[in-house]
Amino acid sequence: MNNTTQPGAAPTGPATTNNAPAVKSVLRMGVFTLAMINVSAIVSLRGMPAESTYGLSSVFYYIFAAVFFLVPVSLVAAELTTGWPQKGGVYRWVGEAFGKKWGFLAIWLQWIESTIWFPTVLTFAAVSLAFMGPGQRWDEALAANKWYVLIVVLCVYWAATLLNLRGMKTSAGVTKWGTIIGTIIPGAILILLGLGYWAGGNPILLDMSWDKLVPDMSNFNNLVLAASIFLFYAGMEMSAVHVKDVNNPGRNYPLAILISAIITVLIFVLGTLAIGFIIPNSQINLVQSLLITYDSYFSFFGLGWMNWILALALAVGVLAQVTAWVGGPSKGLYQVGLAGNLPPVMQKRNKNNVQMGILFIQGGIVTLLSIMFVIMPSVQSAYQIISQLTIILYLIMYMLMFASGIYLRYREPNTPRTFRIPGGRTFGMWIVGGLGFLASLAAFLVSFIPPNQITVGSSTMYILLLVVGTFIFAGIPFIIHAMAKPSWKRPVDPEDAFEPFGWEKNNDSHPAATPSHSISHE
Repeated sequence: MNNTTQPGAAPTGPATTNNAPAVKSVLRMGVFTLAMINVSAIVSLRGMPAESTYGLSSVFYYIFAAVFFLVPVSLVAAELTTGWPQKGGVYRWVGEAFGKKWGFLAIWLQWIESTIWFPTVLTFAAVSLAFMGPGQRWDEALAANKWYVLIVVLCVYWAATLLNLRGMKTSAGVTKWGTIIGTIIPGAILILLGLGYWAGGNPILLDMSWDKLVPDMSNFNNLVLAASIFLFYAGMEMSAVHVKDVNNPGRNYPLAILISAIITVLIFVLGTLAIGFIIPNSQINLVQSLLITYDSYFSFFGLGWMNWILALALAVGVLAQVTAWVGGPSKGLYQVGLAGNLPPVMQKRNKNNVQMGILFIQGGIVTLLSIMFVIMPSVQSAYQIISQLTIILYLIMYMLMFASGIYLRYREPNTPRTFRIPGGRTFGMWIVGGLGFLASLAAFLVSFIPPNQITVGSSTMYILLLVVGTFIFAGIPFIIHAMAKPSWKRPVDPEDAFEPFGWEKNNDSHPAATPSHSISHE
């Protein structure tokens, strides 16, 4: 089913929601733009210093996580997106399998985890900008100033919000070029500097012995680390909300996923090794080491003048990443909200057809969290708890997604899927989806374990806060769903209309109760 508007054509029907005019044209993305949106959503250079502390074994962890998480997420998302290309993303997939309530939980978790994650990633932007200063000691002092960090965090976040309010054309352009400037190019420079340093016969501070490649997986702490790296690859499914903005989605969406997956693994593996080549393990600083790595390489090669350029580029990369995450999950939540799942205040949009109500509510939450973290005396512990909470919430969503991929092979086997995981009627999906589900479940369970590397105070209190936080944030969508009123569903443009689920078209009110029921969307 395809009801998208062709480029340059006016959408049919007048705008009737929130007095907002209809969209005049629909942007059509190419493979490269969509791949860059995926890379921007997934790749963050700021996380590599933490992994470089594990030496050559970090390569094993990256590949392990790619095989057991990135590949299953990519393949299952590609099949679900091309099989159910209607609006809604994970809400559509999970709702098609298990009903609206569980679908709403999935899309809500995708949105709320990204919302409470923003202050942590934006801190890296503040540090990057600080390193544009006149000297490393001055830069480190400024980067440690909490009020400076707060100002930069809020400025970058609201800049990303304003860019999204200008519409898809602006936000997609910023994401694409910002990713190239701030992630792809800096990542490539880091890798080239590291390879040049190594090829020149200079002393390598990383033990490159082959016996260091595979860690002792019988060690429980190593298992915890392997599971935690799964979330380095989280976000590939987020671009599903743009499936109707892509030319020939059946071919181009899976192709974009393949390209972005290859780029992601290469940047993480080679970039992490480059950091370990020149920064001693004992001197790794999780916030500042990436900038110090560039400074060390540039000084060695006589390119010190490039420090401020790279720092600015990295900040641009964070802006692109935040722009992608501000727009993606909020757009998905807005799309399902129009079907009556959200109160009117969260259905408001502006003249560019952008989810204005949700973006402002999200901005208020991010602002409040950022201020709270700055004024709290134990910022590191608070950030660790929030970071783990986002992981836990996101993993619940992934388990729902994998379960839906498997279940829909039974419930709707005849639904056309332009891309289909190979392996017969169900075997291939069971292998890929089952692997992803079990990996997500394992990572979910170990995420409640306090890390050895970071002081979090009382372990009991740490676990309790995570458990309570999980129940609160995962419980909110059930409350909203129970409070939903018929008046929440409003007339909308045909372009914005949320198509009924397959089981709704067939008058089946209990989708999970009839797994053998086959539905075709032809």
